[in-house]
Amino acid sequence: MQNKQYDYLIVGSGLYGAVFAHEAARAGKRCLVVDKRDHIAGNIYTESVEGINVHRYGAHIFHTNNKEVWDYVNQFAVFNRYTNSPIANYHGEIYNMPFNMNTFNKMWGVVTPAEAMAKIEEQRAAHFTPEPKNLEEQAINLVGVDIYEKLVKGYTEKQWGRPCTELPAFIIRRLPVRFTYDNNYFNALYQGIPIGGYTKMVEKMLEGIEVRLGTNYLQNKAELDALAGRVIYTGPIDAYFDYSLGALQYRSVRFETEVLDTPNYQGNAVVNYTDAETPYTRVIEHKHFEFGTQPKTVVSREYSAEWKPGDEPYYPVNDETNNNLYAQYKAMADAEPHVVFGGRLGEYKYYDMDKVIESALVRFAVEQDKINQYQQ
Repeated sequence: MQNKQYDYLIVGSGLYGAVFAHEAARAGKRCLVVDKRDHIAGNIYTESVEGINVHRYGAHIFHTNNKEVWDYVNQFAVFNRYTNSPIANYHGEIYNMPFNMNTFNKMWGVVTPAEAMAKIEEQRAAHFTPEPKNLEEQAINLVGVDIYEKLVKGYTEKQWGRPCTELPAFIIRRLPVRFTYDNNYFNALYQGIPIGGYTKMVEKMLEGIEVRLGTNYLQNKAELDALAGRVIYTGPIDAYFDYSLGALQYRSVRFETEVLDTPNYQGNAVVNYTDAETPYTRVIEHKHFEFGTQPKTVVSREYSAEWKPGDEPYYPVNDETNNNLYAQYKAMADAEPHVVFGGRLGEYKYYDMDKVIESALVRFAVEQDKINQYQQ
């Protein structure tokens, strides 16, 4: 690394790249961060619209049970007390999520956990499939027909773009069912939204580190690789290898965002639309993440879509076919001596934010061990 201008070239300024860059710089390493977008922070980027921090790439709610990760992010931001309590709208009927006693009371009029359990068990028993072959059979096995029809079926089919009878059962090995009156979706020990938005938090992580925006690494690979001893790559793993084995599949999301001349549009940050007729999956009202009192509001409608080149890849389709293809790409990645593949796209894995941070911290610790061994 001594003959290079930088110790690390970090491709992508999302959470994985920002955490790794921060740790490397703190350890005295020379870092260059490049990002093809015109902004830092990757998919957790927030921008101010009418004084409201808008999550441009979909809602991101920080939650973790890992105290080390919680203490880590609190170096860079003060988090508010936001607790994720989404609601579901089925043809104008409102239900609490995740499935809990409030949901069951609205659905069936039951009041006690015993009554709710009995109702679910009655429906499960009437339609039980010993070896569920698809998502529909698996869901009914877990929660019965009423909850499946009203709160699972339409939403899931919109999200995946295919009927539940054609989706594999493993997608929902379990569904969160609580027999308490608790609307806290994540049930994590620590959760909240950084006051001032995620972009401000990532800015603090990258303080003092050189960042080049609007820079496409794959189009300038040879030139950029020559600058650094090691590359931390957080882009799509198949794109790195020019899709030589074929493209991995993703689900993408399209957003329609608008400013409304009202202080409160839907009364909650997240409303899922679980009927098949509503074309979008959910509506986000961004101001409620930070208990905003602005005179206007900003809402985003989310439409799930099949990914195609040029779209933003959001959710890996981790079925058997794609996982086998990823395994082949990973073998190629492991043979790249100076490149580390990390994060959601580099590892073809859906990561919650705390797990991304944890993974980046572990990776930097491994890098440090390698350097120490080399110096010895």
